[in-house]
Amino acid sequence: MAEKPKNPNQINIELNDEVAQGIYSNLAVITHSSSEFVVDFVRIMPGIKKAQVKSRVILTPEHAKRLLGALADNIKKYEAVHGPIKEVKGSGPVMPMNFGGPTAQA
Repeated sequence: MAEKPKNPNQINIELNDEVAQGIYSNLAVITHSSSEFVVDFVRIMPGIKKAQVKSRVILTPEHAKRLLGALADNIKKYEAVHGPIKEVKGSGPVMPMNFGGPTAQA
């Protein structure tokens, strides 16, 4: 006879090796309609004028709001340990085209 889970609302989540490695992104583009939020995770590389969407996540409005709350909670916990995260002020998205390093010269 199979053992009943201790918590009937518990979900077992699997993470395969490929997904566990993650995808690096340094830009997120967020759009929405009346029924969904679309988050495109993009990788911008210096000197390359074309950027690729590396991953797209589509969320219901309710899940987008839960994600916002979860991110806010995690940022608060991070800053309690590591100090405030520096915000870059300006208009529009910040495009880190030089990544803060020296400019290459030939």
